[in-house]
Amino acid sequence: MTDTIETLTDETVELLQALIRNQCVNDGTPESGNEDVSARLLRDELEGTGVDFQTYEPTPGRTSLVARWEGTDPDAPALCLMGHTDVVPVSPDGWDRDPFGGEVVKNANGVDEVWGRGAVDMLNLTSSMTVAFRHMITSGKRYPGDIVYFAVADEEAGGKHGAEQLVRDEWDALHCDYVLTEFGGIPMHSDQGTSILVTTAEKGVGWRRLTVKGSPGHGSAPWKTDNALVKAAEVVRRLTEYSPKPLLDERWGARVKAMGLSDDLSRRLLDPSALADALDELPPDVARYAHACCHTTFSPNVIEGGVKTNVIPDKVVLEVDIRTLPGETDEDVQQHLRAALGDAYDWVETEIIHEDASTASPTDNRLWEVLKSSMGNAYPEAAIIPSIVTGGTDSRFFRQRGVVAYGAGLLSAQVDSGEFFKRFHGHNERIDRDSLRLTTQLWLDVVEQLWAP
Repeated sequence: MTDTIETLTDETVELLQALIRNQCVNDGTPESGNEDVSARLLRDELEGTGVDFQTYEPTPGRTSLVARWEGTDPDAPALCLMGHTDVVPVSPDGWDRDPFGGEVVKNANGVDEVWGRGAVDMLNLTSSMTVAFRHMITSGKRYPGDIVYFAVADEEAGGKHGAEQLVRDEWDALHCDYVLTEFGGIPMHSDQGTSILVTTAEKGVGWRRLTVKGSPGHGSAPWKTDNALVKAAEVVRRLTEYSPKPLLDERWGARVKAMGLSDDLSRRLLDPSALADALDELPPDVARYAHACCHTTFSPNVIEGGVKTNVIPDKVVLEVDIRTLPGETDEDVQQHLRAALGDAYDWVETEIIHEDASTASPTDNRLWEVLKSSMGNAYPEAAIIPSIVTGGTDSRFFRQRGVVAYGAGLLSAQVDSGEFFKRFHGHNERIDRDSLRLTTQLWLDVVEQLWAP
């Protein structure tokens, strides 16, 4: 099997390079993404295997691919391997290499890494799923349950041109009981041992557009004017300083334990009154993500307003990325805004941009047990920890239909959790070959065990 997995890893590397070079950049507009290029590439990878596949193009150029390898037992649960093919935009000036070059580069430790936008989000998983799925078919072995391969468009902008519509309208093609997708399999090493994070839940989305009104006037006489931009700046300041009550649930407790920190620091991370100061003692990248895992967050990311340098603006529009905790509703978001803005809430117009509730999957099922066993092949002593992801994934569309969905994969010891999170949507995104090998092997192991007696 060693020779086989090395060959399959080579194929995963080559396919990842090709997907990166396709530059399926999704900027949130309907005409971006161009995922049809990668859908055709992946279709060609499966051509001739005998598997049934279909393509769907709900919006021109936004193509998704679905392939189903039918099982021998119609009553057995079906497993879906879901990977998206789009990537987020990039600022090339911040990169040391071509972000769409797909180069394989040896790092300072002599480890091969594939560089490029999407290398960790999530073309690494998409390529490894493709190679593993093709191997499952061409090996000649049949499994009791169906295996569904889903290469989906538009994950990076909410799924309206991909999973949202297809799960709703094409369920006959996609129907399944379990889903594996991004992101998880992140090992955390400490003196107490190794823990591996598997995503079982994700935060919700409560994006808001805030409009601040003022009165126009001449910019040469600004004293005591009703400047909408100045008022908007105060709104941003209040949102930034707002500190909502944290949710310190079982998932948070498991994450703190997995960090392997001192008893005192761990205790304070579990204490709402001491949490903020305790987070400041963690490395910045770790602290930033940890904070988001247990708080509703507010990030003002877009501002539009003003018409000319010498005209006092009478209207400024802010777009705020709000991520909600499990159990929170749109009314909770409004209550947060009232608390954060205080008296300013009365002169801010609020509009919903996008709303999705937080979703979660239970761990009392066969897939969870199989994941624990399969990950144990690479990390025999590791504890598998349920975790929440702070961004959105296409898992939510499946969970809303009652399907168990996890973010998995398996990273090598070459990448610590802080570095991994830093590479998400960041500069110099890259993934090491060992992680690609471990992840490709993981899908094969899961399938071998899922329907075993």
